[in-house]
Amino acid sequence: MKLITAFIQPHKLQDVKKTLYKNEVYKISVTNALGCGEQKGYTETYRGVREEVNLLKKVRLEIAVNENFVEQTINAIIEGAKTGQIGDGKIFVVDLDKCIRIRTGERGGKAIG
Repeated sequence: MKLITAFIQPHKLQDVKKTLYKNEVYKISVTNALGCGEQKGYTETYRGVREEVNLLKKVRLEIAVNENFVEQTINAIIEGAKTGQIGDGKIFVVDLDKCIRIRTGERGGKAIG
């Protein structure tokens, strides 16, 4: 089992969801996030005061998958999120030791679905 965490541009969320659904990945958690990387933010003027905005809006996706869905999930995220520009995002894949479905008490890969 793996936990895939991805940070993507907010405007690409719908495209990523479509490609995930097309690849039979339906269970996903989505959270709004702030962050910066190579983009380093931008400068904005508000009422004559210059302000540096270095935490940009991102969307965090968390998807728990069984081993046989890891690559197709990663490829779907890349396909939906990629624009070729700095700031497209990152994907992190970590081992998932346990997964327990609260309703039924199922554990492991069965609990993921």
